[in-house]
Amino acid sequence: MAGYSAVIQAHGLKVPAPDSLCAISPKHEVTNKGGWQLYTPRHAPQDTLQAHLTFALKYEGLDLHILNTLFHSIKPDEITAIVQSEPTGSYSRRIWFLYEWLTGITLPLDDVATGNYVELINSKLQYPGPARDSKRHRVRNNLVGTQAFCPLVRRTEKLDELITQNLSSVASRQMGKTHGDLLSRAAAFLLLKDSKASYHIEGESPTHNRLERWSRVIGRAGQRKLSIEELELLQDEVIPDQRFITPGLRNEGGFIGEHDRMTGMPLPDHISAKPEDLEALIGGMIETYALLLNSEYNPVLTAALIAFGFVFIHPFEDGNGRIHRYLIHHVLAETGFVPKGLVFPVSAVILDRIEVYRRVLEHFSKRRLDLIEWRPTEKNNVQVLNDTSDLYRFFDATKQAEFLFECVAETVNVTLPAEVDYLEKYDQLSTFIKNFLDMPDNKVDLLIRFLVQNGGQFSKRAIEKEFSKLTDDERQAIETRYRGIFGDTT
Repeated sequence: MAGYSAVIQAHGLKVPAPDSLCAISPKHEVTNKGGWQLYTPRHAPQDTLQAHLTFALKYEGLDLHILNTLFHSIKPDEITAIVQSEPTGSYSRRIWFLYEWLTGITLPLDDVATGNYVELINSKLQYPGPARDSKRHRVRNNLVGTQAFCPLVRRTEKLDELITQNLSSVASRQMGKTHGDLLSRAAAFLLLKDSKASYHIEGESPTHNRLERWSRVIGRAGQRKLSIEELELLQDEVIPDQRFITPGLRNEGGFIGEHDRMTGMPLPDHISAKPEDLEALIGGMIETYALLLNSEYNPVLTAALIAFGFVFIHPFEDGNGRIHRYLIHHVLAETGFVPKGLVFPVSAVILDRIEVYRRVLEHFSKRRLDLIEWRPTEKNNVQVLNDTSDLYRFFDATKQAEFLFECVAETVNVTLPAEVDYLEKYDQLSTFIKNFLDMPDNKVDLLIRFLVQNGGQFSKRAIEKEFSKLTDDERQAIETRYRGIFGDTT
């Protein structure tokens, strides 16, 4: 064992298993095997806390949950001794800063007087946030959040490639080449499409009024500052009939899952944060967002941290899923990632990838369930018995960030151009039909929709009912023109 794996084992830490752990192999090449990063004998650290923490920071990056759990399980003297052994060492200073930052305990050490500042997050391993200098430690704190909420994202080839695509600029260029009228129609359709999808993800079929109301809410994303009060107002929009829930932050436990059909016993797939932790966690999430909002931290990564952090905390009795997806829109809009006047239909793409979406959510939840002690309540809810706040404030959001970035990429590269292309072809066919026949707009629209649904051909129903007055030659001419515009879609 080396690094975090050795620390977890030596101190019996109860923490969620990281995606990857490290060990020393007798082989003389670094390899990956079954979730283990295997290093060579020359990488082997001495079997001391200082050596394993240094190895972890050097090769694995920061795992704030492991570090916080460790620091609260050892005496401050152990960290003091590490710093005193190397008072100007770059890794000892990082360990010192992290100890004081996480625990709030000031060690009996003098401030560092000389030496270069060292970056806390290694940008080769994780994506750093805006830098704030800590003069005491001569450490550049580039964590992405605060002590109350600070998820991190590992640097991966997939994310680097997606960031390099500069999807915001791609979307802006596409909009610049599209006629304003066409763009406004595409934007209206995509907004409605996203609103429908967000309900369907929850297994709901909303009425037209509810759908219109939620579309208006999504359309306002990014215009008002994020706060607990704003989130509660969003819940009011999601659930206007609140007779069967208590609105606002939960005052009871919460979980996602089923109930035993015979006993009513909760069968959780995910257990939400404790009600007494909600204000601090959501407040910390909002502070982290404020820190990142005007920084150079990538907007899609920011959206992943905030939106998934919110849904993992699950602060409300109901409405969390739709607000979670609203937050994606909010962050992308307020950071200017999405061009003004447009809503990326991210929920529609998520709906198309629903199984992957569920696995991304489960990736967080499954490895935390065994760490949560709970009992069922009289209402067949859950009451959490141990301290679980760290599970929601310090987590690795890499899987969630990769998923969201892929959804945004599909929106920009596929969904948006496909909708503009469809509308251009729709207009061509509509113009042909109106020049060919005296037909009102609503009938033309119905006719085109029928053709699209039936691969460019009149269905038996259309021939016998709605468009029975058309002659065979007229139908054939329209079908031929359809194929000329849309291609053969049969």
